[in-house]
Amino acid sequence: MIVCSCNVLSDRQVRDAVATPETPCRTAGQVYRCLGCSPQCGRCARTIRKLIDDVMATSGCGACPLECPASAHAMPAE
Repeated sequence: MIVCSCNVLSDRQVRDAVATPETPCRTAGQVYRCLGCSPQCGRCARTIRKLIDDVMATSGCGACPLECPASAHAMPAE
């Protein structure tokens, strides 16, 4: 599915950019840079943020510090 029509970015490209362990993207701006483009109209930023949150919630990245909001999804409550 195309999530950014200005840059023709698919959800798969965004998910792959977020899931890359060497240089993980944690913001929409980082995703744009990682994929070699920049935001144009900005309508896709919320969708990209949602995709980032989805990937982080399911991946249990472990690279985030404890105060990272994504780590709350990955770590069990004590």
